[in-house]
Amino acid sequence: MNKILNVLIIALIGSMAYTCNEPTAPEETQTMNTYLEQHRPQFHFSPQEKWMNDPNGMVYYDGEYHLFYQYYPDSNVWGPMHWGHAISRDLVHWEHLPIALYPDSLGYIFSGSAVVDWNNTSGLGENGKPPLIAIFTHHDPEGERAGRQDFQYQSIAYSNDRGRSWTKYAGNPVLPNTEKIRDFRDPKVIWDERAQQWVMVFAAQNHVKFWASPDLISWAHLSDFGREWGSHGGVWECPDLFPIEVENAAETKWVLLLSINPGGPNGGSATQYFVGDFDGKNFTLEEAFATSVKEENAVWLDYGRDNYAGVTWSDIPREDGRRLFMGWMSNWDYATVVPTTVWRSAMTLPRKLSLHKTEEGYRLFSQPVRELEALRSATHELESIEIVDELDLSAQLAAAPLLLEMEMEFEPGATDPVDFGVELSNEKGESYRIGYDAEANHFYSGRTRAGDASFSEKFAAAVHTAPRLSTDEAIRLHLFFDVASAELFADGGATVLTDIFFPSEDFNQAKIFVNKGRVKLIRGETHPLKRIWQ
Repeated sequence: MNKILNVLIIALIGSMAYTCNEPTAPEETQTMNTYLEQHRPQFHFSPQEKWMNDPNGMVYYDGEYHLFYQYYPDSNVWGPMHWGHAISRDLVHWEHLPIALYPDSLGYIFSGSAVVDWNNTSGLGENGKPPLIAIFTHHDPEGERAGRQDFQYQSIAYSNDRGRSWTKYAGNPVLPNTEKIRDFRDPKVIWDERAQQWVMVFAAQNHVKFWASPDLISWAHLSDFGREWGSHGGVWECPDLFPIEVENAAETKWVLLLSINPGGPNGGSATQYFVGDFDGKNFTLEEAFATSVKEENAVWLDYGRDNYAGVTWSDIPREDGRRLFMGWMSNWDYATVVPTTVWRSAMTLPRKLSLHKTEEGYRLFSQPVRELEALRSATHELESIEIVDELDLSAQLAAAPLLLEMEMEFEPGATDPVDFGVELSNEKGESYRIGYDAEANHFYSGRTRAGDASFSEKFAAAVHTAPRLSTDEAIRLHLFFDVASAELFADGGATVLTDIFFPSEDFNQAKIFVNKGRVKLIRGETHPLKRIWQ
């Protein structure tokens, strides 16, 4: 243990010596990275090299989507946290920028958010232009080792050059940990138009805290939420708070996202959410939703094992109006040992969140953003057909690696409960299956035969399941398959499931299978996808 601590201290000291314009990797290393390494995602964001986890500071400004993320540039396992940085103009293709925030005398740079201070309430802007303000947790490793409880606190940094360089505020921390709560982190800040104030929500072990500020510097406590609601199988992390209009209804609700580790529906890390109202001080659950999340119950954003710590972009233009989300595509049960070496981890596809009033109450739906359609290299229509055993699709697909989007609508047979789905496979006999079991009324993802699982006994111990929310007779599957991941958006995004896998050889075959009963393919399309890294 002492050896590990010494390594971390040395890494911290070394990271303090970096300059803000230092590239994320030495030039000679960058030229070796081809983005064609085994298991490297081809249309998901991943770092050039080394360790990455939570998305941070996602903000839109001047035509650019900023993605910051937890990053350790000296190893492919977790270490002293920095903020890595990338930008995109279309949410699909990404440009890597130099590291934005480095550890300093106050500690490592843990998760947080970023906003455009349009009215320069902070006074940190220059030349009449609004500054970008990053709000993050400082984590003091020395305080943690000393056994203190107040080693996490909230700080800010600002940029006046479109996020290219950052200056930490001289008065940090702006929100000290006076309550001495051990897990006191991950601030998400929004501008509350109705109350005309900045509102910060952050995690405090088993609940969240709301604070308010006129200027992003001076903060006052508003309220707490969550001790008695939702799942508490692990520590609460990475909250997000936002208003959202209910689809096809003239009403607005507030949503609180909350990640938890462990305690997910299929084990390990996952994200739950709450629907209610926020009056500028208190978050109050909507009555029917409160029934769904009392006594350790939770409503989950994604039932897969590999969508964690996701939050939404700030400052999306009103004319766009979407609530855009991205998560970390891994799970703390095995994130540090997955079989990649040059880099570790990727992000989920960007998604549009929408709130619907269903028979179960208010529920968040997730759908892939429309910008992803630009990656389609071709479109193959599937003819309507009744399937009893299987339908091979391999002839329509490009050579390995299989990069594929599928949109299909099925009608179950009228007799036996159906069990069907899509299978990927390779010449090594490895396969991955994702499908729907009508008898259990759930979707499932099976990676037990999908390749290497030797790195963790928790990785492929069971098939992952997700309840079907829709009551429609037709079953709609929208699937994205990258080199090492599958994302299912079922029934228009009512049920979502994200899983990663590591075949020893790229999957290059696909088929629709029927395990039980018979199913009619009403319509379908397959879209081979282009890689985003050139």
